[in-house]
Formats: sequence, C-alpha cells, structure tokens
Amino acid sequence: MAKPRVFVSSTYYDLKHIRADIERFISEFGYDAVLNEKGHIAYGSGESLQNYCYKEISHCDILISIIGGRYGSSSNMDYSVSNQELMTALEQGKQVYIFIDSAVVTEYKTYRANKHLSDISYQAVDDIRIYEFLDCVYSLPKNNTIHEFNNAHNITSFLKEQWAGLFQRLLNDESKKREVDLIQKLSETSDTLNQLVEYLVNEKQGSEAAINSILTTNHPIYREIQRLANIHFRVFFETGEELALMLKALGFVKIENSDSEAKENYSSWKFPNNKSKGIRISHKIFEMYDEVGHKLKLLTPSEWKDEYIEIEDGLIPF
Repeated sequence: MAKPRVFVSSTYYDLKHIRADIERFISEFGYDAVLNEKGHIAYGSGESLQNYCYKEISHCDILISIIGGRYGSSSNMDYSVSNQELMTALEQGKQVYIFIDSAVVTEYKTYRANKHLSDISYQAVDDIRIYEFLDCVYSLPKNNTIHEFNNAHNITSFLKEQWAGLFQRLLNDESKKREVDLIQKLSETSDTLNQLVEYLVNEKQGSEAAINSILTTNHPIYREIQRLANIHFRVFFETGEELALMLKALGFVKIENSDSEAKENYSSWKFPNNKSKGIRISHKIFEMYDEVGHKLKLLTPSEWKDEYIEIEDGLIPF
C-alpha cells in the first residue's frame, strides 16, 4: 500500500537531533520520511546535489520546513538550500508545514522594527538573510501553516493534530462524493422517465419503438463504464463488437479467454496505464452469452446489477 512521503527540510548541524525525532515520529505514524542525511535522496552525476533535493520534492506529498538560527548552505538561487526547498514545495502546491524557532521569531520582531538600520547585530541568527526570508514566509497568501517551536515535541504534537484533521476531512469528502453520485444517478433516471412520458403523451403510435430507443440511449451501462474506466466523454454502443472497438481505441488490452487472468462469462480488459488493473464486463448484458457482435440487452436502472461490471486491481480471479 502506498504511503505518504514526507520531506524534512532544515539546516542539519544545529537541528540534527530534532530531525532525528521528526523522522521517528513520521515512521511511527506509518508514513515514509525523506531525509538527505539518511540517503533517502537519489543523486546522479548530471546536476548539482541541491538540484536533486529539489527534484525529490516532486515525488513527496508533504514538506516539513524547520527554520532555525543557521542560514545554511547557499544555493544557486536567491535563497539557501533549505529555504529553496520550501519555496520549491510551495511552487509545486505541496502540503507544507513551517516551523520557526521561538527565539528566532522573538528577535524577528526586533528586526522588523529596526530593519532600516544597518549596524545592528542579532543573537538568534547567524545571517540576517534568515529574517529577510521570513518576510517572504509571513507574506505568503496561502499554504502558510506557520508554527513556533522550542523542541521536537512542539512540532510532532502540532503535526499529529493536523494530520488527524486531514484524515477526517478526507472521510467527510468521500461521504459527500457518494451523496453527489447518488444525486446524479437519481437525476439521470428522472431525465429518462421524463423523456419517456413526454414522448408517449405527444405520440400516440409507435410507442414500443420509442421506449426501446429511449432505453438504449439511456442504458445504465454507459454511465458505469464511463465512471469505472475513467473515460472523460460520453459512452455509447449498441453491440459487443462496438464496445470492443471503443475499448481498443482507448488503449485497453483484451484478455483472451484462454488466459489465466480471464474470467468465465466475462469479457476482461487491462487498463492502458496500469496492466495490473482490469475491467470485466459480463456477457449477461448482451442478448447471447458471447459479447462480440451481439446486441445490448435493454435494461432499466432498476434492472441493473453491480455484478455486470467489475474493477479489479489483481486480475487473477482466484
């Protein structure tokens, strides 16, 4: 099962103990921690080491930025390496958490009041550019979850609450998605019935052909294939042969009946970009139990069964 990858960004020597505590917390939480000093970043020979750090962020889901009193290594950009890691994550829209040493925050207020003076020395930082960077951080219009810390416990306690909140929001969003799907299905069913009633009122003859035409146009299989196969346009076919041609055109690969991954009485197809995932379509939705070249059965939404279409991550049916 895939785990969230959490990139820990900070200077090393002054914060190495906090980094170790954060790594332990992330691992105990069940996530994958990404720390440079632990060899979690793959380096190549084609670019500078710092560029590989920035590239690794694109493969992570969360970035924790810890800002202390050391400026750290200069980068080939406007900020230090650790500061540029934070800016890279923000540019990529990653979930970012920013923690600033309490002593640095306190003295930053003094810097703000006296930044027009050039002869002031500061005790909490080794480089005034840290405070210049904090000006950018505090002015972020969004994704600027900033929290002070005195120790690693302050950071882990805050993250525990934040991640619990994210999980609760995910569960809530999934619940709302199911409600939206249900409303959409009810709306589509209502539209079908309205079309049927309107036609039968206006046309006194040929009603059987009209009903068949409406049921064919609004067959529930179209919506299910569109949703489960992640097809971003309207789906329509009247025979198994037309269905096969459509799936082949979209890059789906047919699993032959003799293949061990095939399933009896189903037509099985592999997804274009995920060969371990497949969609199975029951022969029962066609007039005969051979899906190729046979007419689609007319089914109302109430006659539809979920077993007619299956999605499987592991294709072997046993």
